[in-house]
Parts: sequence; structure tokens; C-alpha cells
Amino acid sequence: MNTPDDPQQAPAIELAQLRRDYLVRAPVAGSRRRRRQVVRAVDELTLRIDRGEAVGFVGANGAGKSTTIKMMTGVLRPSAGSVRVLGRDPVPERRHLARQIGVVFGQRTQLWWDLPLRDSFRILGAMHRLTDRRREERLERLVDGLDLGGFLDRPVRQLSLGQRMRGEVAAALLHSPALVVLDEPTIGLDLVSKEGLRRFLREDRAERGTTLFLTTHDMGDVERLCERIVVVDAGTVAYDGALASFRERLGAPRELVVDLAEPAAALRLPDAARTTAVEAGGIRHRISFAGAELTVPALLTAIGAQAEVRDLELAEPRIEDLVRQISARRGPARR
Repeated sequence: MNTPDDPQQAPAIELAQLRRDYLVRAPVAGSRRRRRQVVRAVDELTLRIDRGEAVGFVGANGAGKSTTIKMMTGVLRPSAGSVRVLGRDPVPERRHLARQIGVVFGQRTQLWWDLPLRDSFRILGAMHRLTDRRREERLERLVDGLDLGGFLDRPVRQLSLGQRMRGEVAAALLHSPALVVLDEPTIGLDLVSKEGLRRFLREDRAERGTTLFLTTHDMGDVERLCERIVVVDAGTVAYDGALASFRERLGAPRELVVDLAEPAAALRLPDAARTTAVEAGGIRHRISFAGAELTVPALLTAIGAQAEVRDLELAEPRIEDLVRQISARRGPARR
């Protein structure tokens, strides 16, 4: 791994052939004995994320996402390979990196359960060596952006899950970290709160140039916050590319639903498209198409030459379905 001598010039995250094994005791069939067995949670994972990127790190349960984050943040030591975060080795330099990284890790809290939320921010500010002025200026921005004002003086144990998660995100961002690692940040949030959190994260990252590393099962988070998606399966990278071209590169079909002014039994379509259903007596046509060679305008031009289009709707394949598709393509041999 070629990392610049100056950590400020290094990539945000650099993983090279990263591996993590766990030793477990598995039951022996027909016996009370248990035998030792090595389970590989992360398997030769190589990944580079430059500063300022927003990356969605997704995969099924057990794919190795949480273990990877634990190695990135110095909680776990790799079994093999190397990991560099902001140019530093997370295990021996964990204390130094804590000042540069903000983490929300599942539902593990960094807030003080019996204290008012405001007091947790005071303690965290002291831990990060923030001046009172700097802490209060930053906190004012976070309270406004994350809508925390209604429960700042309430003990954390009395907060709802959604309120606490917003508090956790604020705690992770209080010291203005260069790298933000979020694991399921919108869990427990209603639709309005989700959109508010996503909007704030976008705005804050745009203002400060923060690197965002996001793991979530809510693909709406990935679509609204990330420009790049990394799919991990069985502990290794199965897909890495721009989110904008994710569906296209997989050749996933899209569906165009058109409502015609007058009924039509059938439409002549380009080779890359096909009618999957004709509904409402020939008024509504559902058309499936795939590939970069056939665009929506070209398809509508072909349809418009035959009939007047009154309404249309374009349905993209869901990201979660494509993630499952990637795992299925790799087959059981990887599991």
C-alpha cells in the first residue's frame, strides 16, 4: 500500500487485502462436544476511498460490514492485510484518530444515559478539547439542523429511538470530524425526520468537505447521500462503482408505464424494449427495457410516432433488489 508520508495527503480510507477471522466453537453432531472452527468475516477486502467522497457500503446481514468498520476505527485488529484511515493505523493510533473521525455505530450509544442530552455534548466537547465557544457554535448549528431543541434538556433514557439517533449523529459531528462513519443512522426515524437528517448531512458535508462512509439497510439513505456504492458479500467487495450507473452497469431492466389518449392493442417497440402488460382496455402499456443504448426519450419518440401519450411513469429497479442480485450471481461457493 503506497501511502503518502504526510497523513493530510493520504486517502480517507485505504484497505489492502484486509482479513479478519474469528475462532468459534461449533457443536459436533451427535455429541455434546464442540470443535474449534475458524470463521472468516472479512476476506481479502481491498478498497480505497478518497477524501471528500460519500460512499454507501452495503450488503446482506453477515456480509462483513460491521467487522470492517470495527477494524477501520481500531476496535478490532485485522488478522491479515492492512488498513489506513486518514493516513494512520487505527489500532496504535486510535486515540489520535478519534479526534478526526465521527462514528455512529448501530445502536451503541456514546451519550450518557441518565444525563440530559445537552450535558452529553458538554462532556464530549471536553473530551475533544473544544473550547466552550467552539462547542456552542457547532452545537447551535447541529441543534438547528437536526431539530434537537425540543429535547436537549431531557435525560437520554427518556428519548425515543428516533430522538436518540439524531442525538447520536449530533454527537458524532460535534468536533467537525474529517471522516464520518454512520451505521444505520436513520433507524427509528419517521419519514419527515429521515429527510431532515439526510438534508442536514448533505449540507454539512458540502460546507466542510467531509468524507462520508455509510452502512445502512435503508437504500433511500444511499440514494440521497452517496455518489458511490460498494457492495460487500461474504467479506469481500462484490461491486464498486458510481451510484448513478449502478443499475445501468448491472443491466437491470427499467419499466416505463405509459397511458395513451386512445386504446391500442400493441405498440411497435425498439429491439431493447418489450411490452410486459397491456391494461385498461389498451390505454395503459407497461414496457420493460434495459441497457444504455435505449434511452427514455428515444423510447418515447418511438411510442409517440404511433399514439398520443397522455401520462407516463418511470420505475427504476430497487437498489436492494440489485444487491441481492449481485449476491445471487456470486453463488453459494462464496458463502
